[in-house]
Amino acid sequence: MWWLVDAACIGADPELFFPIGTSRPAADQAIRAKAICGSCRVRFACLEWSLATYQDAGVWGGLDEEERREIRRLRRRAVADGRALEPAV
Repeated sequence: MWWLVDAACIGADPELFFPIGTSRPAADQAIRAKAICGSCRVRFACLEWSLATYQDAGVWGGLDEEERREIRRLRRRAVADGRALEPAV
């Protein structure tokens, strides 16, 4: 995790990136976390790390659990169809 030292979330409350549930407050919390990620210069390294290590909870690289699951699903499908340029994670 070489990129962590340059992450925009350094110093932020880690709880912010792990909203619990689907209530409006949890959704607002995820929006705030994603806003921090949006200004992060290592966002894509963070996202790739979360995909490669199967992080199933929280906001990583600006994406929540469902969004990362969709990326993994699309990558697996691309591999199965012979269209992938990178390994499926």
